[in-house]
Formats: sequence, C-alpha cells, structure tokens
Amino acid sequence: MLVAETRAMDFTLALAGLGVGIVVGLTGMGGGALMTPILVLVFGVPPVAAVSSDLAASAVMKPFGGWVHARRGTVNWRLVGWLCVGSVPSAFLGVLLLRLLGDDDAVQHAIKVSLGVALLLAAAGLLLKAWMGRKRPGGGPAAPIAVRPVPTVLLGVLGGLIVGLTSVGSGSLIIVLLLVLYPRLRANDLVGTDLIQAIPLVAAAALGHVFFGDLQLDIAGAVLIGSIPGVLIGARISSRAPGGVVRSALVIVLLASALKLLDVPTLAVGAVAGTALLIAVLVPLVRRMRGGGRTSPAAPAEVPTTAPGDAPAPQQAGHTDHDEPARAAR
Repeated sequence: MLVAETRAMDFTLALAGLGVGIVVGLTGMGGGALMTPILVLVFGVPPVAAVSSDLAASAVMKPFGGWVHARRGTVNWRLVGWLCVGSVPSAFLGVLLLRLLGDDDAVQHAIKVSLGVALLLAAAGLLLKAWMGRKRPGGGPAAPIAVRPVPTVLLGVLGGLIVGLTSVGSGSLIIVLLLVLYPRLRANDLVGTDLIQAIPLVAAAALGHVFFGDLQLDIAGAVLIGSIPGVLIGARISSRAPGGVVRSALVIVLLASALKLLDVPTLAVGAVAGTALLIAVLVPLVRRMRGGGRTSPAAPAEVPTTAPGDAPAPQQAGHTDHDEPARAAR
C-alpha cells in the first residue's frame, strides 16, 4: 500500500514538473517560483526540503535554456561574470543561514512566509518587466553596454541570498533587477544573460543543500523526470505561444501561491485570483477595441483614393492620345 502511494506521488510530482518545465521553457523564469509552492501546498513537503529539491531540479533544467542562448550569441558574458562573483558565494551563504536557523516549526513557518514574500516580489517583477519591456527592442544589433561592476556584484549578492533561502528569484527577480540596472540591454540578451548566470547560482545553492544533507533525492528525481522534457517542449513552442498569455497566467499563479503561503483565507485567495484573471482578459480586449477604433477610419479612406485615381487615368490618357492627332490636323 505504501509502495503504491509512493509511486502515485512520484507520478503526480513528475506531472507537476512537466507543467513547470513547460513554463520555464516558454518564459525563461518561474521554476522556483512555481515548483516550490507546489511542493509545499499540494504535496505537503516541508519548506526546507521543498527549497532544496527545487534547487536541485533547477540546476539541471537551467542549462537547457542557457545552451540555446549561448549558441545564438544572446549572452553578455561580462555581466554574467560580475553577477556570479556576488551570487555564487551568497547563494551558498543563504543555504548556510537556513541550516543554522534549524528546522523546527518556527523556522519552517519563517521560510514559508519568506517564500510568500519572494513570490509577491516575483509577480510584481514580472508586471514591471512587461511594462518596461514594451518599448524595448527585441532583436537587431546589440547596443554597447557599459558594465558597472560594483552595482552588478551587489545585485548578484542580493539575488543569491534570496535564492539560497527560498529557491525563488534566479530568473524572475534577477531579470527585473537587471532590467532596472541596465535599461539599454537588449531583450534577447537580457533573457540569455539571466539564464546563463542562473546556472552557477542555482548549482551553488543546490550543492550547499547536498553538503548539509537537506536534499531529498526522491523528490528531486521525480520532479526532474517531468521537468526536463517539459523544458524542451516549452522551448519548442515558445515562438508560437503568445507571451502575454503565458505571462498573465504566471502572474496569477504566483499571486495565488504567495497569498496561500502567507496564510490568507482560501476565499480571499480565490477572489484575488479571479479579479486578476478578469483584468488579464479585459485589458487585451480594451486595447484591441481602442486599436480597432483608431485604424478603422483609415481603411475606408484608402479605398476611395486609390479606386478613383485608377479609373480616370486611362480615360485621361485616352483623351490626350485621341486629341493630339486632331490638334495636329488643325
């Protein structure tokens, strides 16, 4: 009976990993921000074990997306280097702090609350990234970026500490901070740089959990079984899926998960998630209606200008050709 329950849990964990992997492949973010609360809220995994298992799975998932961007040349390697100077040791430090705090109920609750706050920041970061990224170039030649070592290292320290404590932020938080610190960084380079710097960051945090004995290989293995093909599937369909739809769904899930981790009543969580879903549906509709209102008057205006212009041209040409011999005869 116990074996059957374990196999069922492994299968559902793999399915959850598949879904999260698809999201990571589509957006380049959301791995820790989605998988850790799923482990805590759905599967009842203790927060510390959930953080360590998710970090181990992310350490394997991240290189897939990073490899694609490295091949395309959409990585700012100087930024990656300075970020890792701060993020790698601070991620290990975050795991050490987590270990020193212990694993009693008070610590587990503190980690749970910290995770909820981190998810709220991640959701806000995604919205900020969408708002700031609307006017950003996606392709074309990369503009020269003056790398600022000290702010970049401090950014890495902050991001690494948060990732080491909560497993959240290697993609969703750091990419937003990069966007604020380097507003001229091209969108493709932004995503590629963030994915590459997350590989050593997440690996350092995962190794910290391995050294301190917090890693649960059965949970991490089950998640990886689903997440690796999920990342590949998400990367394949990323060019076809509407980015706004994926981003809206991710924000809603992050918001609901954060509120649940912060012990907000289920009814209130449902109301907030429903309101967010309604906004996500209505905003694109309003934009389309406004866009249609602006473009519709221009369409009829083009038809009469071209049609009448084409009709008289042959008649005028005919009249002039016909009248020339008459004038010459006179």
